Amino acid sequence: MTKALIVIDVQNDFCPGGALAVTGGDEIVGPVNALMAEYDAVVLTQDWHPAGHSSFASQHSGKLPFDVVDMPYGSQILWPDHCVQGSPGAHFHPDLTTDRADLIIRKGFRPAIDSYSAFFENDHETPTGLEGYLRTRGITSLDMVGLATDFCVAYSAVDAAKLGFETRVLQEHCRAIDLDGSLAASRETMIAAGVTLA
Repeated sequence: MTKALIVIDVQNDFCPGGALAVTGGDEIVGPVNALMAEYDAVVLTQDWHPAGHSSFASQHSGKLPFDVVDMPYGSQILWPDHCVQGSPGAHFHPDLTTDRADLIIRKGFRPAIDSYSAFFENDHETPTGLEGYLRTRGITSLDMVGLATDFCVAYSAVDAAKLGFETRVLQEHCRAIDLDGSLAASRETMIAAGVTLA
């Protein structure tokens, strides 16, 4: 048991028609499903915000989606309301093979802090529990796929590499938001952290 596939946030709100749609987000579902059989373990992450989450632009007077504000843990991009707990938008894409998952990690459920990474909240300190799960399973190598390349995938990959996991991002199985050059910046950050972009 050494290798896991980490499938990041393949949810309705991040697919076409969703509240925070990533262009072509639904295009990766079939290819990701096909990959799952090749791995010792499959982990899915799920953005899971309470209504009125502090990262929603709707909670900040005079602010619009994609504005940036200072939060106690640092800069925060404000998002449209998305992936609200129990809502259709928070559900996995209906064609995603969720039955193959050994574990589902929900993130972003604390009202006062956002969570991009599968490993830590955006304070880079509060753990999700994924690291411990992987270590107790004896997993040392991770491949990352999902949505969006330049936010949740990149944050997860950088944290994985920092924690000592051999980490690859399978770029054909990801799609990006690319907000003001965020895709190029995220690639540079991942490479600098030791992540392999495959």
